[in-house]
Amino acid sequence: MSPARIGAGITRKIFLIATEESGDRLGANLMKVLRQRLGGAVEFEGVGGRAMAIEGLTSRFPIEELSIIGLAAVVRQLPAIMRRIRETAEAVVAAQPDILVIIDSPDFTHRVAKRVRARAPQIPIVDYVSPTVWAWRPGRARAMKPYVDHVLALLPFEPGAYEKLHGPPCSYVGHPLTEQISQLRPNAEEKQRREAEPPVLLVLPGSRRSEIKHHMTAFGMTLTRLQSEGVAFEVVLPTMPHLEEEIRAALKYWKVQPRIVLGEEEKRAAFRIAHAALAKSGTVTLELALAGVPMVAAYRTGAMEAFILRRAIRVNSVILANLVVGENVVPEFLQENCRSERLAPALRDLFGDTPLRRRQMDAFGRIDQIMSTGNRPPSVCAAEIVLAEMRKARAPG
Repeated sequence: MSPARIGAGITRKIFLIATEESGDRLGANLMKVLRQRLGGAVEFEGVGGRAMAIEGLTSRFPIEELSIIGLAAVVRQLPAIMRRIRETAEAVVAAQPDILVIIDSPDFTHRVAKRVRARAPQIPIVDYVSPTVWAWRPGRARAMKPYVDHVLALLPFEPGAYEKLHGPPCSYVGHPLTEQISQLRPNAEEKQRREAEPPVLLVLPGSRRSEIKHHMTAFGMTLTRLQSEGVAFEVVLPTMPHLEEEIRAALKYWKVQPRIVLGEEEKRAAFRIAHAALAKSGTVTLELALAGVPMVAAYRTGAMEAFILRRAIRVNSVILANLVVGENVVPEFLQENCRSERLAPALRDLFGDTPLRRRQMDAFGRIDQIMSTGNRPPSVCAAEIVLAEMRKARAPG
């Protein structure tokens, strides 16, 4: 590390790598806090998207290059991906930053980190967003120890998992969703609508085209079955503008037509009035839990991926809300169980004052305490650890 930047008052250089939109947002918030803590005496380099660009990062390449869906597409573009990994690692080594922060996307960022550690072991490396070592491939935790100095976890149970699996030091810094609680929870008028008739049912088939393909038919048939059984409800389907065309094409085959809402703001407004939800497994289940919306969760994927996951997954639930509250309160219907005759009865059970609904609401009522970071935003907690790792690396001996 360059001695010229170690003394007081000298500009620090921080290299960040984020290759997905969610990581880009985390990186931008982290940059903002780091700039404040360092009094503006900081220089950022690396790879990021639009949010990080607003904070002053000039990305070494457009992260859209790595937005690859499907095994065949990955195989075709593998040479280009490997070239970007090599180029990024070389750029880190050439920059000699005070610290490297890799953000999520472990298939890319961890390969860069390994190369950097081999060629420039003096550069501290922080991993922001833990790989799911607690769910599958647990050996990754121990394998990370030689090239990651600290893991910043978004989920409160992850530090314990790293300790058990003999991985690098891991600290819970908080999930960015906890900063959006006020946007997810209803005011008095919205709460009144949440409890009014007909109840609002959210349908959330996924945020990727492959997920929409796998879930829309089963979800549509579930609504038809509920309606045929005399269950009254109003359906709202939140999605993003770039997926609207695909959603509308799938809806042509639905007998029960939902109201489509577009964008994050409209999605959160729908969460605030929702009485129940049918959701694809993923981060959205945690979002619903924070919003206090009882749910049924489902997930269906291709046969080959399902074959691999069944043999790899080591947790007793794949539902993030269940994992965070430490209790399997959300029913989950995976693969061949993701069909209307299974989904409809479970969903119907959420419309009334039932044991299932009460159990979920009780569990979701504990989630603020479980995910608390002591009123400090996740980006602040993350920045403090990044700065601590920088100081440790500069300490004599």
